[in-house]
Amino acid sequence: MLLYNSATRKKDTFVPRFEGKVSMYTCGPTVYHFAHIGNLRTYIMEDVLDKYFRYAGYDVTRVMNITDVGHLTSDADTGEDKMLKGARRENKTVLQIAQYYTDAFFEDCRKLNIRRPDIVQPATGCIDEYIHIIQTLLEKGYAYEAGGNVYFDTSKLEKYYVFNDFKEEDLEVGVREGVDADDNKKNRADFVLWFTKSKFDSQELKWDSPWGVGYPGWHIECSGISMKYLGEYLDIHCGGIDNAFPHHTNEIAQSEAYVGHEWCNNWFHVLHLNTTGGKMSKSKGEFLTVSLLEEKGYDPMVYRLFCLQSHYRKSLVFSWENMDNAKVAYDKLIARIAALKTAEGEEIDSEAYAKLREGFVTALDNDLNTSLAVTALYDVLKFKTNAATKLALLADFDRVLSLNLIDAAEKLRAADKKDEADGAPAQGSDDPFVKEILELIEKRRDAKKNKDYAEADRIRAYLADKGVTLVDTKDGTTFKIEG
Repeated sequence: MLLYNSATRKKDTFVPRFEGKVSMYTCGPTVYHFAHIGNLRTYIMEDVLDKYFRYAGYDVTRVMNITDVGHLTSDADTGEDKMLKGARRENKTVLQIAQYYTDAFFEDCRKLNIRRPDIVQPATGCIDEYIHIIQTLLEKGYAYEAGGNVYFDTSKLEKYYVFNDFKEEDLEVGVREGVDADDNKKNRADFVLWFTKSKFDSQELKWDSPWGVGYPGWHIECSGISMKYLGEYLDIHCGGIDNAFPHHTNEIAQSEAYVGHEWCNNWFHVLHLNTTGGKMSKSKGEFLTVSLLEEKGYDPMVYRLFCLQSHYRKSLVFSWENMDNAKVAYDKLIARIAALKTAEGEEIDSEAYAKLREGFVTALDNDLNTSLAVTALYDVLKFKTNAATKLALLADFDRVLSLNLIDAAEKLRAADKKDEADGAPAQGSDDPFVKEILELIEKRRDAKKNKDYAEADRIRAYLADKGVTLVDTKDGTTFKIEG
C-alpha cells in the first residue's frame, strides 16, 4: 500500500514496525462545542484508513485523545482555554461541557458510520504521564522554566519545521486567532509544556506539579497519550491539515527529544472542507453540523459519500447544490442495488469476484483513493455477472466504505413491497431518482397520447442512458433499473 507521508512529502510504501500490526493515533476533538462537518470530514477519511488496514488483514490498535483541557483559542499558546470558553458560554462546569460534547461527537460518528477507536482517552486522565515527560525534557536540556511556565526549547533541535511543503495559508491556520508575544520564550517557536497560575487564575482545571499548580499545554497531551498506549514507536499519526503546524510539529519535537529516536514513521493529513467563502470554522459562523444536514433532509450517508467522492489530499468545497448532487447519486446507487434479484441457488462467480475486487483494492492501495473505490461500486453494477456475485462484492466493499449499501437497499425493497400492498407506486417512489423516472413515464404517456412519438422516444433513450429500461404492457408502463 502506498500512502502519502507528510513528513517525507512523497508516497511511501506503508510498512508497519511489527509485521501484521498497526499502531495508529488520531488527534481527537476539543469538546467545547459540536463538531462541524469540516471536522468530521477528517474523521471519515481516517475511518476509511482504519477500516482498510483491517480489511487488508492488519491487527490495528487505534488510539484517540479527547481534548478537555489545555487547548487555547490560539494554537500559539495565547488566548483563553477553549473548554473554559465553552463552559462560560453555557453556564456549566468544564467537565459537564466535556461530557456533553464528547457524547455529541460520538453520536455524530455513529450516524456517519465512523468506528469508535479502540482506545479513547480524555486528556485530563493522563496528567502524571505529561509531568514525567516534561521532567525528562528538563533533565535532558530540551526544556526550561520561565515566568512560572515550562517551555520546550526549539533551538536545541537540528530540525524543527518538518511539514514545510504546505501552502502558507495552511500553516497560518494554526495561529488563526492572532499571536501575542510571550516575553517568557527564549525563541519565537518555543511552546508551552506546562502552564501555572502565572498564565491566568480563572482556569477551572488545575493540578499539582513540580513547577506549581497548573495544567498541561495542548501539544504534550497527544505525545503522552500515544506513548502510554502505543509505546515509543508509532506507525501512523492522523489529523487535519491545520494540525500539521504547530501541533504535530511540536508533538514530533517533544516526543523525539524524550525518547531519543524517531517516533512516528507516517503522517496522514486530511485537507480542509471549504465553503465557497473559504475554510469552514466555528469562529466564522459557518457552523454546519450533522444534525443540521438531517434537518434539511439529508441522510448522513449522503455526506459520507460526498466526502468519499473526493481524495483526502484535495480541498473539498461544500455547497447545498453539491449535497443535492450527492443525494441523487446515493439514492440512485441504492435503487440500483435494490433492483438486484438473485435466483434460487445462484452461486458466486469466483472469477468475476476476484477481478472486480482487485480494482477496489488497487484504488485504495494507491494513497487511499476513495474516489476510484466508489467508482469500483459502479463497475460491479455494470459488470456482466449474476446478482449474487454483485451483492457479495458490494457487501465486501462496504466493510471499508461503510455507506450502508445492503441495509439501505433492503429497506428500499421492503418499502416497495409495502407500497405494492397498499396500491401505491412501487420501486421506492420517495426516492428522487425513482420520482424522476415516474414523472418521465407520465410525460412519455402524454407525448404518445398527443402522437409526439419523437418526444416519447427521446424520453425512453434518456432513461436508457441512465440504466432504466421501460416495459410497455396493456396495463401501462413499468420500469426496471439495470444492475
